[in-house]
Amino acid sequence: MVNLLRKIVHNEAMKTDPTEIYGWRVYMLACSACFGGCLFGFDIGIIGGVLTLPAFKRMYGLENRSSTSLANLEANIVSTLQAGCFAACFFASWFADKYGRRTGLLLSAVVATIGCVMQAAGEGELAVMYIGRFVAGLGVGAASMITPLYVSENAPRAIRGGLTGIYQLFIVTGTMLAFWTNYGSLLHFSGNSTFIVPLVVQALPAICLFVSMFLCNESPRWLAKQERPQEALAVLTRIRQLPEDHPYIQAELTEVREQLEHERELVGGSSYKDLLKEMWFIRGNRNRALISIVLMICQQMTGTNAINYFAPQIFKSLGIGKTTSSLFATGVYGVVKMVTCACFLVFAADSLGRRRSLLWTSIAQGCSMFYIGLYIRVDPPVEGDPVPPAGYVAIVAVFLFASFYQFGWGPVPWIMVSEIPSARLRSMNVALAAGTQWLFNFVVARATPNMIANVGKSGYGTYLIYGSFSFSMFIFAWFLIPETKGLSLERMDELFGVTTHPGDVETARRSDVSTPRVVDEKHGIEQVEVAPQPEPLDKRG
Repeated sequence: MVNLLRKIVHNEAMKTDPTEIYGWRVYMLACSACFGGCLFGFDIGIIGGVLTLPAFKRMYGLENRSSTSLANLEANIVSTLQAGCFAACFFASWFADKYGRRTGLLLSAVVATIGCVMQAAGEGELAVMYIGRFVAGLGVGAASMITPLYVSENAPRAIRGGLTGIYQLFIVTGTMLAFWTNYGSLLHFSGNSTFIVPLVVQALPAICLFVSMFLCNESPRWLAKQERPQEALAVLTRIRQLPEDHPYIQAELTEVREQLEHERELVGGSSYKDLLKEMWFIRGNRNRALISIVLMICQQMTGTNAINYFAPQIFKSLGIGKTTSSLFATGVYGVVKMVTCACFLVFAADSLGRRRSLLWTSIAQGCSMFYIGLYIRVDPPVEGDPVPPAGYVAIVAVFLFASFYQFGWGPVPWIMVSEIPSARLRSMNVALAAGTQWLFNFVVARATPNMIANVGKSGYGTYLIYGSFSFSMFIFAWFLIPETKGLSLERMDELFGVTTHPGDVETARRSDVSTPRVVDEKHGIEQVEVAPQPEPLDKRG
């Protein structure tokens, strides 16, 4: 295993680190925490199929409603989860810092399980369904914030990126399993069991998360931060499988202490208001915050979660009329997402540039969406008729869209929002980005059913709108996104503008002037010479 890793992962740390630290423990620990991602994927994948099941429609009185009324109800049911996730993301960070990453994940699992049970026990009461979705959203949102943090703080430095990337793989795996759960329930159960079973099964990742985290350790970095060095040492010894006096263990613990001390020096004496002013009144920081916000808006406006939540309805609109067939196509869509995500993590995560990935996938996603929309507009499928060849191409376009998303706008925004902020503002910037992501996830989930019902015949305008957003993202990435691949975190201040001392925010705001620039031949961008004033982001990247 270690020899294989050294062939795949090319960095100096792999050559010098002890082989013992890459044992099975660190991988099992990462997978255990990433059940939080599987929980997220399961919850977003289950509901779209459940809404199409005849038994669910009978139980909740959805059969004889108009298309607009039905679209509103479906949108409300789906988007309530995102509302809970949005509310949780602001609480989860504080809770994890105060009570620990492991405790936060355990609580997330319990809350999500309660929400899933409420959904399954709704008995036709929409209010219970709404509350259950919101409660589950609280657990899902909290887990989505804490899981990457926990994994990165436990992972060895050489494979930190790969282990953290497992989180995205677990999300798409959970979505895929949810799609096939809906399909299997329709085939093998009858009556109300066809939707109750999927709603119960979506709690399975939460139970796995609770059991696995109960057996795992707390983050050594959090223990060191809480002035519990002996416990931090014991945890490191266990997961690295080295004795306490080993030079690697001592060096890693020393590095953690030094980093924590550096963070205390950076943030010490600064109130939340001071950091907020520093983020928005200094041009270099303001550019990074705005880029993080727009990246997350763009990620959601690709329409990816419109397909995740309403894939069965979308496949029906493309001519796959039977519920069984549409659920089968949705399951294939989930497999495509999982396979392409795995390919990106293994082969392309650290070879394709951030900017290049965003540029080419913007065009590819837009073309896929436009073909689907134009097909429905020019030659709309007729219910009961076989799917024409152009219709099969449209179905393939949905699968291609999923593949393109996994190679660009899916993983890259999360990478960039965590690497471009200054160290002093990184936590605040990531929280801002996560909140934006959940807010626009909610917007997409709430708007898509109404768009399909009302924007053009058979909703063809929905795909043209999302395709237009994708094309516009090319312009945004071309002019405003620089290439950050291969740059150290310390060089981000040079790329976006050197920030002034936090005690001089007002002076920086009044003296926002340009500074000399030099060309970085290696990365093809203009960079700021070290100077006391901030430099605006170079708009050509």
